[in-house]
Amino acid sequence: MSITTGGGLGRARHPGPGWRRLRWTELARRTGDPTVPDGLMPSYRCFPSAKKEGSWPLGMVPPTEGSLDRETWNQLIAALTQYSPAGSDTRCLAYYNPLTLGATDFDNLHVRVGRLGDAELLYDQPEADFSPSNLWADDRSWVLCTDYDLWATKVVGSPALINALLNDSEIEAVRLPWAH
Repeated sequence: MSITTGGGLGRARHPGPGWRRLRWTELARRTGDPTVPDGLMPSYRCFPSAKKEGSWPLGMVPPTEGSLDRETWNQLIAALTQYSPAGSDTRCLAYYNPLTLGATDFDNLHVRVGRLGDAELLYDQPEADFSPSNLWADDRSWVLCTDYDLWATKVVGSPALINALLNDSEIEAVRLPWAH
């Protein structure tokens, strides 16, 4: 007997033919659980009614931790490009959590700099099996944070950007409570 609490670490890959993506809103409707319970972030603690003795059903592969899937990454970059003043020429910075790179030197960390129009390439860095942990516009008009221990990416930006993400049919977005 084993218990599966998560879907692993790193970039999510499609599980194969016959599988489809189950959105959190659909799972919430099925189970009656909230999409994200009050006081929690999207993580393995969500959807307790979907699990039996802490384990996910065999027919359900939970999301990976610490990385977006490729389709969502590309769609998110497209939305950021649309809502950034300089569009694809927006100067941005990317940071990979050193734990995702197998780093042992924590005193010499690196940030990558480039154009938002080239950010899709950050997904395929050979030394990382993760999307960047953080991506932000140099002008600080938006920031993404993909936490290593969560099943989601937090986005902070203009009301127009956030509304576009909440209404995007390809990106599953939920508004989290504002912490004071």
